[in-house]
Amino acid sequence: MNDFALTLLNWFRENGRDLPWRQVSDPYAIWLSEVILQQTQVKQGQDYWQRFMQRWPTVADLAAATEDEVLREWQGLGYYSRARNLRVAALQIVARGGFPQTVEGLKRLKGVGDYTAAAIASFAFGVPAAVVDGNVYRVLARHYGIATPIDTAEGKHEFAALAQAVFPDFSEYSGYSGYSVYPDYSNCPDNSGLSVAAAYNQAIMDFGATWCTPQSPRCGQCPLQETCQALRTNRVGQLPVKQGRMKQREQHLIYIYIRCNGYTALHRRPAGGIWQGLYEPLLLEGKDFSPQKAPTLSNGLSTHDNFILIDKNVKHVLTHRIIYADFYLWEPAIRPTLPSDFLWIAEEDIDHYAVPRLIERFLEKIKTILYT
Repeated sequence: MNDFALTLLNWFRENGRDLPWRQVSDPYAIWLSEVILQQTQVKQGQDYWQRFMQRWPTVADLAAATEDEVLREWQGLGYYSRARNLRVAALQIVARGGFPQTVEGLKRLKGVGDYTAAAIASFAFGVPAAVVDGNVYRVLARHYGIATPIDTAEGKHEFAALAQAVFPDFSEYSGYSGYSVYPDYSNCPDNSGLSVAAAYNQAIMDFGATWCTPQSPRCGQCPLQETCQALRTNRVGQLPVKQGRMKQREQHLIYIYIRCNGYTALHRRPAGGIWQGLYEPLLLEGKDFSPQKAPTLSNGLSTHDNFILIDKNVKHVLTHRIIYADFYLWEPAIRPTLPSDFLWIAEEDIDHYAVPRLIERFLEKIKTILYT
């Protein structure tokens, strides 16, 4: 076995994170954790994973859920395409009679790419497939001194090849295949502990997440310090290299929460844009709002209806845009005429509808004003 892999495995034995989805071999539980942890911190993701597992303990249970139910449970995690893909993939798995057990088979599932397929295959089935995520990029770039940008096709190819090249060679593992990290983990191939494939992939990711961190890495205590090229050449802070982010554009939105005799109005966002399938109050594009715009919405209601400014220029950052939103409360005496895709719902039922995080913040402010 190469020294790099052995060092990480020995480090992992003492320092690996004890996470609930690592103590099972159920591919459903593992797949669910990997999808949730995309773009999500472990601490936050763990709460969501536990709620999902409690509500839908099997992949068949998840497949039987509606999209609205899954989106509502996902609310607050962002990147809602993950939730929609999760449900579609659950339907695929049930239709085929179970989880694929190969990397290529797993990649045929909706929303499952190279990383997630390798993670499920190695964690659940012991397949020797290397994972490459942000933590792995960082560890490999620093240890081997690689300056190829990780956000380019060339970089992705180079790091994927290197990650597989340094993967532990199972042929050298005589007497070491029962890598027992969690004694209660009894479903791996040799029934004696975590599989080598799972242990190594988890080791390199944990090492990047907790020791070889983006800022203030623990180089002075690092078991790889003698062979780390970045440390030798004083480039730890410079690696890995990224070409640069896409410029974020600004967008200004005005949201109006309409409250009329115990009811409010929501509509579901259409396909093809941000927050697809989620619900929101009345939306106006632009920077400015005045009650004079109300007649176009209110079926001739008086323009002196009370429009209360709840908050202004609320900043919400997405991957490719920065949103600035103004929040208004409007309490007309009778229901205004709204586009046909709006639903009038009892205010007490609003928590049953999945909304973007920005709208969740709006609703929290409304509740604070109305009920405190």
